[in-house]
Amino acid sequence: MLNKYPLWKNLLIALTVAFGFLYALPNLYPDDYALQITGARSSTTINDDVLAKTKTALEAAGINYRDAELTQKNALIRFDSGEAQLAAKTAVQQALGDDYLAALNLAPTTPDWLTNLGAGPMKLGLDLRGGVHFLLEVDMAKAVSQRLDVYASELKTRFREEKIRYRGLEVIEGAHLKIRFSQSSERDEAITLLRKDYIEFQRRTSDEENAFYLELTLSEAKIKELEDYAVSQNLTTLRNRVNELGVAEPLVQRQGRNRIVVELPGVQDTAAAKRILGATANLEFRLEAKTDENRINTDQFPFRDNPARTAILEKDIIVTGNSVSNASASFDENGQPQVNITLDSKGGSMMGRVTRNAIKRKMAVLFIEQKSRTRTRLVDGKEVVERDNKEVRNIISLATIQSAFGASFRITGLDSVGESAELALLLRAGSLAAPVYFVEERTVGPSLGQKNIEAGVSAVVIGFALVMIFMLVFYRVFGLVANIALFCNLLILSACMSIISATLTLPGIAGIVLTVGMAVDANVLIFARIKEELVNGFPPQSAINAGYERAFVSIFDANITTLLVALILFAVGTGPVKGFAVTLSLGIITSMFTAIVVTRAIVNVIYGGRNVKTLSIG
Repeated sequence: MLNKYPLWKNLLIALTVAFGFLYALPNLYPDDYALQITGARSSTTINDDVLAKTKTALEAAGINYRDAELTQKNALIRFDSGEAQLAAKTAVQQALGDDYLAALNLAPTTPDWLTNLGAGPMKLGLDLRGGVHFLLEVDMAKAVSQRLDVYASELKTRFREEKIRYRGLEVIEGAHLKIRFSQSSERDEAITLLRKDYIEFQRRTSDEENAFYLELTLSEAKIKELEDYAVSQNLTTLRNRVNELGVAEPLVQRQGRNRIVVELPGVQDTAAAKRILGATANLEFRLEAKTDENRINTDQFPFRDNPARTAILEKDIIVTGNSVSNASASFDENGQPQVNITLDSKGGSMMGRVTRNAIKRKMAVLFIEQKSRTRTRLVDGKEVVERDNKEVRNIISLATIQSAFGASFRITGLDSVGESAELALLLRAGSLAAPVYFVEERTVGPSLGQKNIEAGVSAVVIGFALVMIFMLVFYRVFGLVANIALFCNLLILSACMSIISATLTLPGIAGIVLTVGMAVDANVLIFARIKEELVNGFPPQSAINAGYERAFVSIFDANITTLLVALILFAVGTGPVKGFAVTLSLGIITSMFTAIVVTRAIVNVIYGGRNVKTLSIG
């Protein structure tokens, strides 16, 4: 029978629309402006006293709050506006001091029964929610030079183990190591070792009077690998640090060859965010120097907790924090705090070689922080950005080696449980493989974000209303069917974006508006074809069937070409372009379903299986 769907197909369509309604529903529950209070250190606890102190500070500042509660790891204060949230952050941070961190956040209000079904609202991008945007640049040259320092230490150790004599080994600017030998036979032995275990180096020899030189240069492929690793490692580390902020839906992604974009929605305190993200630190494990050791081969460093106290360490680096795969705080057999360390395979092998001959000696964990100051000055009428970089090195632990280490070992001699917990957290989070510098920062205020939301919603509503009026005027009952399908399309599109955790931005709203127009465009083609078949003398039922069947190919071709363009935009675009591509791609798929399948199901219910003489199609 023409224009009749089987029961299973009607049920499937109904379930799909119901599914869309259910998972789009959380978007009706907007997040609350909130202030999240956490400990500045992992060992700092949030309890009722901290919550009471927070409430007192808010009351003293005359700031109204909706609710205050303790969660498992933090305290959450809810507010009615972004202005109250910003004012509260300043008041609470001053009251609690540096031991606690007050972070701007957005607290969900979705009912538990929806959350238990896995339903949640769409994420809002920075242009809609407000927040801070940073563009960071990774110091690629430093990434390579840091790796060369590690190579230099490795080679010195290997040469000692293989009893290869050399007179000097230095790192040359760029990607070079230069080794000096007294005899050509010693250099030949070194080349044999390098040819076997260090194939990433290109070798060049040169001779001078009483000296034989071997210059090692990293291959271009290895340099690119080190640079890619530096960016990817920094991405991971920055994500870990951002997670410590407690920011809802942060964005940390690579941009270009050596830059990283960090967007923190809901955060307005740029200085606080920079302070946390800008901890461009690394770790080095070194042995404490022997008392009779040549001072040329040693360095003296202060302790981070007590700068007046210093220790002399060997220049050779055993491993860096990049080799730590896991770290956890615990206690030794005497009940004293310790940190259990797990290294990757290469780091474990290197640590074992060094510590095997260093039992009862002390090993230091060196914390290295890159501090950068940027200033702009005019040179020949043009602005020139200058960056002063300062490296600060402090010892955070100096403990005795009790036995040879492998991939797993422990750090003892720590002063407190808090120190061990903090050290474990630092090692777990990972260190930056290379310094990063802030090259751009901007803030989007919450009021501007709210205006963007209102403008975007207005655009969708106005576009939706105009399309509905047009369809009703020109296609009557069929126009009403198209409008119902259009509403279903928005429900299903919102549900899909919520499920895949897509981020909605202003360009994304533009994609939704475009989808509204494209959805009815398919119906216009179908309805115009039905009217044409009626003019040609087809009976109503045959005209409906022919209209859907014959217009399908044109609709499919047009939407597929648009979908291909949207996929290309998603593949090559970044930021807002990706947001537009996501909503457009999903909108094309959902609009084809609703414009073809849903409308026909409704038309079948109205006209299918009946002896119809005329159609209300304008």
